Amino acid sequence: MMRPFRSLISLEEALEIVKGAINPIARTEDILISDANGRVLAEDVIANMDVPPFDRAAMDGYAVRAEDTYGANQFNPMTLKLIDVVRAGEISKKKVGANECIQIATGCKMPPGADAVAMVEHSEQCESKIKLFKPVHPEESVSGKGEDISAGSPVLGVGECLNPSRVGTLAALGIQKVRVYERPEVAIVPTGSEVANLGCELKNGQVYDINSYTLSAIVRESGCIPVKFDVAPDNYEDVRNAMVNALKYDMVVFSGGSSVGESDILCDVIQELGGILFHGVQIKPGKPILFGVVRDKPVFGIPGYPTSCLSNGYRFLLPAVRQLAGLPKRKDIVVRSKLAQRVVSTLGRSQFLTVRLEDGFAHPVFKESGAITSMADADGYVDIPANVDLLEKGEEVDVILL
Repeated sequence: MMRPFRSLISLEEALEIVKGAINPIARTEDILISDANGRVLAEDVIANMDVPPFDRAAMDGYAVRAEDTYGANQFNPMTLKLIDVVRAGEISKKKVGANECIQIATGCKMPPGADAVAMVEHSEQCESKIKLFKPVHPEESVSGKGEDISAGSPVLGVGECLNPSRVGTLAALGIQKVRVYERPEVAIVPTGSEVANLGCELKNGQVYDINSYTLSAIVRESGCIPVKFDVAPDNYEDVRNAMVNALKYDMVVFSGGSSVGESDILCDVIQELGGILFHGVQIKPGKPILFGVVRDKPVFGIPGYPTSCLSNGYRFLLPAVRQLAGLPKRKDIVVRSKLAQRVVSTLGRSQFLTVRLEDGFAHPVFKESGAITSMADADGYVDIPANVDLLEKGEEVDVILL
């Protein structure tokens, strides 16, 4: 029998329920830092050395004693004796004495006796003599030992997400491997006798599986590993078996079977094996979304229509899998734009309105919940609150880029 929704909860309430039901993954692994970008640290990193490990030149120029340059100017240059040349990777064994200098390349270890670097741009070489036209102060153009990182200091902490600069920090400390949290595995289970796996010949009345691939893309870019299942037909035994097999993973996502039709039996399976935390949210599209917990695993039931599915993927699944992976909340990129036409929304339901940005205007591209191009043609979306039923043409809106 058809089973109508008993009640709908707000988008905000639904998101809080999901947030409260998900615990970040606790399993860890050691990986090479070359593979560590985007991973979440599972241990504190304490500096085991100074960076740089010695005083080094921060510019190409001449290692000098600063006091020998005082008073130098364009009309009265100071003349120093050049006693050595240090190229990249070399070390001078000579000590800089009074009125002496050593030519030095950026990054080279400062020679004994020198306390500053005079930039080559402010000098002139005449055989073994260097004329300096500008004075320098002590430590000028010198990176001091431990100036960047001092040995024994905390560098990175548990829960921090590694990015290129943080990976570089690990490399600067000579660290080859780092302990991170494992990537959670998320089971993606498409359902519906009308849905065919890619590679199969379509039967009359069938469409190809779209949702497994759009949801898998969200999961993968959010720090988790999608595990795609074959399509489960619309019968209790197949859906239940798919659920049991999917519970081997850290989260389960069903597409299709979450509505109130006769074939939408996912609710019964979840209630038998676990419990439903909500079913039906005041949103458009994607109202029939359900969420529950089965054997301590969070389970989503997302509507089968491609636009409803993907919009729910952005609103619910993306923050959920990032939380599961221990990643911080995604920082949305938002641009202000004017609506190209009037938009009538549904009072009492938060609307996910897809738009294309063109010539300074936001053009609505939503067609209907079954059209994947409603998302593919979009640059972003406007989140219309539940208490708004009309946006006028030319009205400025925030567009959240996809």
